[in-house]
Amino acid sequence: MSNNILILGGGGFIGTALSEALEAAGNEVIALTRNTSKPTHSKIRQVAGTFSSPADFTPLLSNCRTIVHLASSSTPGSSAGRPLYELEQNLRVTLALLEALQDAPHCKLLFVSSGGTLYGNKTIVPATESSEINPLSYHGAGKAAAEYFISAWTQQFSRSATILRPSNVYGPGQTARQGFGIIPTTFDKIIKDEALEIWGDGSAIRDYLYIDDLVKLCLELVDTPMSCGTRILNAGSNTGTSLNELLSLIEEITGSRVRRIEQTKRQVDASRVVIDSSEAHKLLGWTSRTPLSEGLRRTWNWWATQQ
Repeated sequence: MSNNILILGGGGFIGTALSEALEAAGNEVIALTRNTSKPTHSKIRQVAGTFSSPADFTPLLSNCRTIVHLASSSTPGSSAGRPLYELEQNLRVTLALLEALQDAPHCKLLFVSSGGTLYGNKTIVPATESSEINPLSYHGAGKAAAEYFISAWTQQFSRSATILRPSNVYGPGQTARQGFGIIPTTFDKIIKDEALEIWGDGSAIRDYLYIDDLVKLCLELVDTPMSCGTRILNAGSNTGTSLNELLSLIEEITGSRVRRIEQTKRQVDASRVVIDSSEAHKLLGWTSRTPLSEGLRRTWNWWATQQ
């Protein structure tokens, strides 16, 4: 069996980190991306395209053993009021991939979903894989739809898939991009001495997961045999941190005050999301090992080197 691994969304924050880690582990990596302007590792093959048709994938699947689907073009905020955007930019790509995979029985699939947007408001206990999903945004609803399509594909064609639901991922390599990550956005505002716009009063609680911890779990999943069917795993720190606590910690690490502009809370934003990752620990011995303070310090140090 070929050692090739196909990364859909290989030019993004998580995709870049995972592609480089897989290559370092001796895999042949093919990174699919919509944007070729970002340089990639010299040993990683990059293929650009829209990937909206099964024919876009078919020539690439014959020599691949695993497909990692990381591609996503929206956020809860950017998808607000735009359900068709989810169809055209995200779901269409997923469905095209699944149709192509119908003729590639040698491939297994790792789909990176979104624990941060699927579970809605979990006000008491951390969300487990069996918790009811209740997405508040079209972005989250699109992830839920993709999961159901993947499950149907595994059942119809006796295939194998793991759905990974990570919490809010951050770390070195994540650049400031509108709506994609409060941590890089905050660092960017500090560097530029600009005020940070936040939605609500800062009491919203999130579960922050350091990129290296997520990549380690993905490496484990790529190398672990999958049985037929669909397996769902959460990936988070199991710890909730309010936005106010996060910003205070960032101020302490950077030595800079974060000026804030509070806007009215959006309906697409959950008040509290914390992820229970005990199943990943039970199956693979995985746990998030990077404390938030240490992860933020490493990320800020990376930001400082980029300026």
